[in-house]
This record gives sequence, structure tokens and C-alpha cells, in this order.
Amino acid sequence: MPHHSPGGARRVLRRVDWYVVALFCVIGLAALVPADGAAADGVSFTARLAVGLLFFLYGARLSPRAALDGVRHWRLHLPVLGLTFVLFPVAGLAIGLLPSGVLSPELAAGVLFLTVLPSTVQSAIAFTSMARGNVAAAICSASFSTVLGVLLTPLLAVALLRQTGAGVGDVPLTPSSLLDIAVQLLLPFLAGQALRRWIADWLGRHRILTTVCDRGSILLVVYSAFSHGMTAGIWHRIPPARLLLLAAVCALLLALALSAAHGTARLVGLSRADRVTAVFCGSNKSLASGLPMATVLFPADRIGVVVLPLMLYHTLQLVLCAYLARRWPAPPAPPPEPASPAPARTTASPQV
Repeated sequence: MPHHSPGGARRVLRRVDWYVVALFCVIGLAALVPADGAAADGVSFTARLAVGLLFFLYGARLSPRAALDGVRHWRLHLPVLGLTFVLFPVAGLAIGLLPSGVLSPELAAGVLFLTVLPSTVQSAIAFTSMARGNVAAAICSASFSTVLGVLLTPLLAVALLRQTGAGVGDVPLTPSSLLDIAVQLLLPFLAGQALRRWIADWLGRHRILTTVCDRGSILLVVYSAFSHGMTAGIWHRIPPARLLLLAAVCALLLALALSAAHGTARLVGLSRADRVTAVFCGSNKSLASGLPMATVLFPADRIGVVVLPLMLYHTLQLVLCAYLARRWPAPPAPPPEPASPAPARTTASPQV
């Protein structure tokens, strides 16, 4: 009988991303026990409060000086932001031209929403560190992308979805909708920035609390979104073959983003460390920002389908980018320093 080493099992467990496992467990819970009626209203209201708290913590954790310092490294940030907010949306519009037999209008709208999201912070920094890239630049780039995403993502999503006529319900660009976005996302973020000087140190000493709030709020939003999808019967309209096609589209989009980020970084002459940063910051999309924004932009009974492309893309990016980060060629070893010449021996003259 084969002998299984306990050490090997522990290594496998360490490689498992338990957060991704938790996301799929929450989806399974929503499928088996969806929130309905008054319970659904309570979960939805709690999710909206969690969204506000999440963006408040974003503002409290982000140093304004770090954001300003990030602007100065324009040769890195220009290709990353161009990929995040220009090339990605263009690819999303192109995918939207696929016939409805490949992707339904709701799934196409979800892919388009995915493409206008900012870069993720935690994953991009972790992958950059694993591949021995420029971690400081990754922190600045991902943070700067998140700040811009608070403003640009809702506006791009509303404008492009309205232009394409995606079947996700009415998503109008009106003063009322902009006010809702500001109250849900921008106002808590600015409040966190305003109070940062008093609470940043406390948050730094209690990182576990911010991590629980960050990930717990996302799990709550996922449960609320997929519960709405179950009670509305949306999942019965998505056959397995279409889910496989959606996964293939997300994989193709991720491969395109990785190739474009690497090629652009080489084109502008970035160093190896900065190329690593550009690849992971330019290709990753933020689940933490996307799910809360979806609760503001889309009707509650459509969110489950709309965020499905984001869920698939997020899972693919975690798996593939972790693989790439572990196998990225190591930086060349620095040349050995020349040996310093030995000091000349001096012979003491005899004393007379």
C-alpha cells in the first residue's frame, strides 16, 4: 500500500486557498438554503452596511502619501492603468458581440462589468512578492488603481452597459444613481481617509479584524446575491454547456491580459522587477471591489448571474497567477565584488 507522508498532506493543505473554498461553500449554502422574504431583506440590508464598512476600511488603510508616491512612477502605472481601464473594457465590448447562443445578455453584461473593475490589492501584492518583483511599486499601483476604480468603475459600467443595452435591468446614469454610488462607496471611503490619522495605527495593530471584515463582507454579499438568484429561478436558465463556455471566455480574457501586460511592460523598457509588478497588477481584477459595486449598480434579482463571470475569473487568476509567480525566472545573481587587494607589507626599519 502506498504510504502518504503527513508532511506532504500539510503542504497540500497550505497550498489550498481557503478563501476560495469558503466562497464556493457560501454559494452552496445559498443554493440549499437561500434567504427569502423578510430574511432576504435583512441579509440585503446587512450586506449594504458591510459594503459601506468595507470601503471605509479601504480609505482608512490607504496612505495618501503612498497614493501620491505611486503617481510618480508613471512608466509602470501608465501601462497598468491603460490595461485596466482601456484595453480590458474594449475586450469586454468585443466579447459582448458574441451571439446570444454563446453568452446570454446577462452573462455578457457580467463579463463587461468584470472588465471595468480595478486591480486587486492583496493578490497582486502577494504574487509580486512570490515572483520577487517590486513589492513597493505593487502596493502603490494596486492602491492607485483601487482609488481610481471607486470613481471610474461605476461610471464606465453604467455608460458601457447602457450603450450595449445589456439585459440586466435599468442601470441609468442619473443624479439619483450617482448619489447612491457616492453614498455607498465614495462617502465611506472619504470618511476613512478623513479619520485615518486617528485610527490607522489601531487598525495596523488589529489586522485580523480588518481581514475578517474584508472577507466576511464579501462572503455576505455573495450569499445575498446568489440567494436572490436562486429565489428568482435564474440558475435554471444557465445550462452547464453555457457555464463551460463562460469559463473558457474568462480563461481567454485572463490569458490576453497576462500577455498584454507582459508585452507592454517590455515595450516601455521596465526592469524585471517592474515587469513582474505590471503583469500581476494589470491582469488581476478585484472581487473585493466588484461585488459591493454590483450591489449598487444592478437589480437585486440579477446580481447572482452578473457576478458569476467575476467569480470564475477570480478563481482562475488565483490559480494561474500563483503558478506563474512560483515559476517566474529568478533575477540574475549580482556579479561578485572584486576582491580588494591585500595591503602591502611594510618592513620596519631597524632602529639605530
